[in-house]
Amino acid sequence: MHSQSVTGCRSLRPLLSRLLCCCAALLAATLIPAASAQQFPQRPVRFIIPLAPGGGVDITARTVAPRLGALWGQTVVVDNRPGGTGAIGLETAARAQPDGHTIVMITGTHTARRATHHGRLSYDLLKDFRAVTQMTQQSYVLVLHPGVAAKSIPELLALAKAKPGGLTYGSAGQGSLQHLSGALLGSLTNTNLLHVAYKGGGPALADVLGGQISMVFATPLESVPHIKSGRLRALAVTSPKRSPAMPDLPSIAETGVAGYEVTNWYGVLAPAATPATIINILNRGIVDVLRTPEMQERFKADGVELVGSTPGEYQKHISAEIVKWEGVVKKAGIQVD
Repeated sequence: MHSQSVTGCRSLRPLLSRLLCCCAALLAATLIPAASAQQFPQRPVRFIIPLAPGGGVDITARTVAPRLGALWGQTVVVDNRPGGTGAIGLETAARAQPDGHTIVMITGTHTARRATHHGRLSYDLLKDFRAVTQMTQQSYVLVLHPGVAAKSIPELLALAKAKPGGLTYGSAGQGSLQHLSGALLGSLTNTNLLHVAYKGGGPALADVLGGQISMVFATPLESVPHIKSGRLRALAVTSPKRSPAMPDLPSIAETGVAGYEVTNWYGVLAPAATPATIINILNRGIVDVLRTPEMQERFKADGVELVGSTPGEYQKHISAEIVKWEGVVKKAGIQVD
């Protein structure tokens, strides 16, 4: 009996050895990604802004980036890649190594652009990226060059009807949310507003300031300093209700344009294959920065609400926005070449 027991134990040794090796391999496979995540970031993080410098997106990124760099112990480099209403920057981000060291900021414009260019874009917001967090939401402010003889939305519409095509408005590009903001206003009021596309909100705003175009739907962040200085005249906000930051300004809907509503937002994406552990680290870092009293006060003064959603919440928001703008584009009959 004793001899048989010893023989049985010896026969089990190879099996036990294989089992131990398998367990060790599984444990290593589990721990390696966790170890990599704990070391993130291991080098500077590239924060792609798919629009030109000077607009609200650029300002937001450059405000957040140094705080993230201090938190992570690595430089966060803001990399402007304008062109194609964000297509160039988004394509660059989609092709980047999916290790968290390249992230990209998008806006409500990019969900609107999917609605106007469905099937014609070189990237897919839902397939080529993973959501990190929605950073902000804010109303646009319709601002004019002071030389335009209109001090209210009714006066603006009367001027537009008296001179069809005589009023020009700029945007961050064809199919951008700023473009649709003007197209929706024209559609709901049966007025002809001439659209001028730029490579970003910053250049469009600059040309309003210079008098080259009549107006633009600008973010509070980029327009408030110019409104206060008198270089721009603000008529109304695009949200359904008044902005707490500018309570004296009516909403466009409030002035008699029933059904008018546009809310812009900024958020961060990473390449689709980025591991969930890295996505969570990115999310936690950005949300922690957004929740600091310094950042809350900085953005509140400009009429910007900081959000800081989870990746899952932000993914649902993106999907819902795409559905919303597809409906608006169809209902308003908006066509983009």
